Amino acid sequence: MSGHDKVEREKAMRPEDLTRLFVERSNAGDAAGVAALYEEDAVLAYPPGKQTVGRAAIQALWEKVLADRPHFEQETPLPTLISGDIALTSTEPKDGVGARAQVVRRQPDGSWLRVLDQPEFVSRAE
Repeated sequence: MSGHDKVEREKAMRPEDLTRLFVERSNAGDAAGVAALYEEDAVLAYPPGKQTVGRAAIQALWEKVLADRPHFEQETPLPTLISGDIALTSTEPKDGVGARAQVVRRQPDGSWLRVLDQPEFVSRAE
């Protein structure tokens, strides 16, 4: 596949689109498509207790996650907070992990990408 055959993927033109595209691409087994939702130097707080830094590392991690063909459910976005070119998106998780939140940034073309992704907040009552 040459560089001319670059997959033309839908861009997130609203911050909330990122959550929908993340689920659609994960369920399609498209790790590269998931990674494309993140800025080059993005930080993903996953696996639990660790951080995955950078689009390439996120893609490699997601290839492992998607190897088991997990199914992701769409979750209702909570209200987005926007300040200029930065926004905070979040959803109420269906799996009861507390909350999911992402900081996203508007790109020069008007689309949005994730900069920080905290997929699970769990209060650990020991």
